[in-house]
Amino acid sequence: MVYVISQDGKPLMPCSDPIARLLLKQGKAKVKKREPFTIKLTYETTNHTQGLTLGVDTGSGTIGTAVSKDNGDIVYMSEVVVRNDITDKMTQRAKYRRNRRNRKTRYRKARWLNRASSIKKIDLVLQCRANFTAM
Repeated sequence: MVYVISQDGKPLMPCSDPIARLLLKQGKAKVKKREPFTIKLTYETTNHTQGLTLGVDTGSGTIGTAVSKDNGDIVYMSEVVVRNDITDKMTQRAKYRRNRRNRKTRYRKARWLNRASSIKKIDLVLQCRANFTAM
């Protein structure tokens, strides 16, 4: 399904992919947007549109949408599956990360005392003063 815009910029009825390809090849239309794919006609047309009805079914696992004409013909139908596994994947990813970090520290000496914040600066000053007075 390709969306169609008139030369004036007003939306028209969508067309199928082969029709849009034919219009583009003949130079009767140009690409307006790529996502969603929209063409703009380069010739004058009427602004006639059909009456359409949108139906949306919001379920817990899947969301269904359909567009139908007034006489009941289906123009467009789609179904989207909602992802419910994201939280499980995030916790699994955190477990893998924790395991990877803990795996590398089996025989390593404790390194938490070699930080600059753990060395007392007062002791260093007293030691320098003691060395200076001893000389």
